[in-house]
Amino acid sequence: MYLVSILKRSLPLIAAAAVLTCVGSAQQSYDQYGQPRAVSKTAAAPAHATYRVTATARRARHRRVVVVRRRPFSHSVAIVGGSALAGAGVGALVGGPPGAIVGALTGGVGGLIYDRRTHKKVIVVRE
Repeated sequence: MYLVSILKRSLPLIAAAAVLTCVGSAQQSYDQYGQPRAVSKTAAAPAHATYRVTATARRARHRRVVVVRRRPFSHSVAIVGGSALAGAGVGALVGGPPGAIVGALTGGVGGLIYDRRTHKKVIVVRE
């Protein structure tokens, strides 16, 4: 009983000391840019304060814009034809006329596989 009465009498003094400590330390604090922070006068907080913090987070709307660029048919023909021509040249050097035919077929198939794998290019413009 005696302790309760002592605590009731000393509670306002403890609260006032806490407020003075907070104000005194706030005068010498600096923000993240090295500038001194502004100090405002504060009143003593009530003994039984209830704080309700409601944070409403805004949803960030990210719209993803995707552009699919396709290769024109003339460029596909140039890729397949060029690789067939290169294969025929290498085959002719290695195996003569029969090697040129095999090299042209091999180069053409390789160029076709490359063209079909890379004919669509997906570009993300913004997110």
